[in-house]
Amino acid sequence: MNRFISIVFFCFTIGIIQAQNVLNLDSCRNMALRNNKALRVAKEKAEAAKYERKAAFTNYLPKLSAMGTYMHNTRELSLLSDDQKATLNNLGTGLVDAIPPLQILNVEQILNSVGGTITDALRTNTRNMYVGAVTLTQPVFMGGKIRAYNQITRFAEQLAKTQENADTQEIILKTDEAYWQIVSLAHKKKLAESFLELVKKLDSDVEKMINEGVATKADGLSVKVKVNEAEMTLTKVENGLSLAKMLLCQLCGIEDLTTPITLADENIQTLSLPANTQEVNLETAMSNRPEIISLELADKIYRQKINLARSEFLPNIALTGNYLITNPSVFNSFENKFRGMWNIGVVVNIPLFHWGEGIYKVKAARRESNVIRYQLDEAREKIELQVSQCQFKVNEASRKLTMALKNMEKAEENLRYANLGFKEGVIPTSNVIEAQTAWLSAQSEKIDAQIDVKLTEVYLMKALGTL
Repeated sequence: MNRFISIVFFCFTIGIIQAQNVLNLDSCRNMALRNNKALRVAKEKAEAAKYERKAAFTNYLPKLSAMGTYMHNTRELSLLSDDQKATLNNLGTGLVDAIPPLQILNVEQILNSVGGTITDALRTNTRNMYVGAVTLTQPVFMGGKIRAYNQITRFAEQLAKTQENADTQEIILKTDEAYWQIVSLAHKKKLAESFLELVKKLDSDVEKMINEGVATKADGLSVKVKVNEAEMTLTKVENGLSLAKMLLCQLCGIEDLTTPITLADENIQTLSLPANTQEVNLETAMSNRPEIISLELADKIYRQKINLARSEFLPNIALTGNYLITNPSVFNSFENKFRGMWNIGVVVNIPLFHWGEGIYKVKAARRESNVIRYQLDEAREKIELQVSQCQFKVNEASRKLTMALKNMEKAEENLRYANLGFKEGVIPTSNVIEAQTAWLSAQSEKIDAQIDVKLTEVYLMKALGTL
């Protein structure tokens, strides 16, 4: 009983795995978008641009910083010269020498002591110095560079998102191409197998006719050549189908490229074709195409770069507030104590003369902005031409499909008459081979035409920016 349950569970699991390997177009797109490395890079760049914009906004806000310094000096600063120190230390001696009667009053020692005390009091003791500061800076007017930089980062964020959208459309396009390539090859494989069965049946019939003496060995050899060609065609189609499925696995992020997958449209005899209701509007393309949006954003960025270049040569104004602490302190003569003070102020920086550097930088930025505008105009012209070409290709693919269906009907009718005539003995083997070849060509053209209708509609949607 347990063995039976295990077998049932195993079969059920295999069925689930096989069902999971049947992919439709939407599932392939979703897997490709979820696993594509280039799209992940684009998303990370968009996130980085978002944080750059947030960082740029902080330039409007006050900045608070702290600084501390320790410095050891080999010599201390002195407020008195050596001669002044000697004079103060010998103040009484000099006075007594000048007025001898004062010697009896012991004035010399008293004045020398006072002079030494003054000398010691004026000693700075600055061999070990400590300085600390806390500074608050609030920009008031920086020549417009803060606003310009904020605008640039905002446009850069939009540009990164636009590039992500462009990468998304490109991935969808590649996935669709790979998907429909597999569908085309799968149908051509079935077609090659059918054709191989036809020529093998013809080969068997000719062999019987040779044995009966109503056909020649030359007829048999020509049919065998056709059998070999059909087998070779089938082999090429099978190899191409395997490679196409490996490519789709790589696009979808399936690590094992040899994973057996089956597409939902492989076994459909007649593909469902689009209704061709896509409205062709150049304004839609101009407003949706990532290339146009990117160039428009680039134009805005370079306009702000002009303001950024101009801001370097405009006045800068900022409010500052500081708390400064030192040791030794000088607020109560020189003391080996930490003492500090508050201060506030206004900082104004006005560039005066730079040999025309600002003018040259502004002119260079304007030329770069002009380059972007010219590229934008050229891109609009190319997109207009591309949309027209895609529209023509959609109409051409539709007409080609209509003609292919008519040719297929004629080829099937021709093959039917050729087979009947061959059975009746009124049509030679060469005519049957020609009819089979024409049928194969008509079937192949029908498959190609159906795939072209699918892909041209996708190309038109991408050209319009609506993919």
